[in-house]
Amino acid sequence: MTLTPELRTQLSAWRRDFHRFAEPGWTEFRTTSAIITVLRDLGWDTVYGPELHDAGARLGVPSAEVLASERDRAVDQGADPDLVEAMGDGFTGVLGVLETGRPGPVVCFRFDIDSNDLVELADESHRPFAEGFASVNVGAMHGCGHDGHAAIGLGLATALAQVQVQHELNGTVKIIFQPAEEGVRGAHSIVAAGWFDNVDLFVATHLKSDDAKGNIVTGSDGYLASTKFDVTFTGIGSHAGGDPENGKNALLAAASASLNLHAIPRHSAGASRINVGTFHAGEGRNVVPRAAMLRVETRGQDSDIDAFMFARAQDVIAGAARMYDVDHELTVVGKADREDPSPELLPYIRTCFADVDGVAEIRDSSGVGGSEDATAMMKRVKERGGLATYVQIGMDTTAGHHTERFDVDEDMLALGVEAETAIALGAGEFLTRLAR
Repeated sequence: MTLTPELRTQLSAWRRDFHRFAEPGWTEFRTTSAIITVLRDLGWDTVYGPELHDAGARLGVPSAEVLASERDRAVDQGADPDLVEAMGDGFTGVLGVLETGRPGPVVCFRFDIDSNDLVELADESHRPFAEGFASVNVGAMHGCGHDGHAAIGLGLATALAQVQVQHELNGTVKIIFQPAEEGVRGAHSIVAAGWFDNVDLFVATHLKSDDAKGNIVTGSDGYLASTKFDVTFTGIGSHAGGDPENGKNALLAAASASLNLHAIPRHSAGASRINVGTFHAGEGRNVVPRAAMLRVETRGQDSDIDAFMFARAQDVIAGAARMYDVDHELTVVGKADREDPSPELLPYIRTCFADVDGVAEIRDSSGVGGSEDATAMMKRVKERGGLATYVQIGMDTTAGHHTERFDVDEDMLALGVEAETAIALGAGEFLTRLAR
């Protein structure tokens, strides 16, 4: 399906709007409101708010104060107040459902919608700034392409609504606009709510800056399992000159933990990672620090290796706390398993991309890289007998992911919509043929 010039223009407009009003995980109130409005206008059913999530399975949700502030900001920036109220305490994201009324498979696509915690570059050399769509929300920036993902999702919804009217689409299509992918937090509660239990074919998508423009990976198998966690150390403050012996130094416990976490042996069975990303402690130069906080992550080439790293990390942290006689609390705020694509699905994905204008090289595998909570969705679909994969689309960009200069190659938005429309249209025939 070739997109109209009007839809191509609309894809860029959507993407730039999401970029300008970037919102971090669990606070995507305006973004979700805008997506719901478009889906409803297209005739899609929508599921959002607490109904979309298993509340007990959410990870890394901000404080009530942060959520309240972000809700107010979203309304000030044009979000529907009723929709924002329905999202409550960060129940962001939306599931769009298109029921054709004709027999066929349940096909599901996932697009993440949250921004990064970044301050965007304010310089004429940076296109979003020069053209007036840089983020107006300080400390929030789409530095990973999720603004482009959301636009592709809406483009796909538009294209499928059109072919549905022409009776060219069968079965059911679901599109998940997922919150809180950064920190691998947002997928788990949607999975736990059961929305993937009847999915026959699942595709997640990511625009990539570290591949050539138009290069396609039909089944990214390089994502690492990961555990994200926060650690607080709580000691006793005292005057550093007057009575230091009465203090219990939380800063030193955190410092000892930080150094020794990085000394954990790497695993011989595959890639393993650990990183202390932030360290906050202390109140003044003459006060024995009573509190300290670390933000840490482990990763592994598979879930067992990540579990090894996380178990050793817990031992190191507990030991540091005992050494300095302070209390500690560890909270898991994000989690991703390793889950490989279904190999029998990849030839079909390759075929759907092959005839799309702008596609260059197509590969069926990728190297070791970051982590993704879409693997939780893939795992559930495969457990229930469905097929799942993770597609990457290479872009021509000026800077890498998670940097203040990152920008999306908007030529790739239409490419993604065209290929994934083909995936939805041909899924029934493909699955029938595969079952023979």
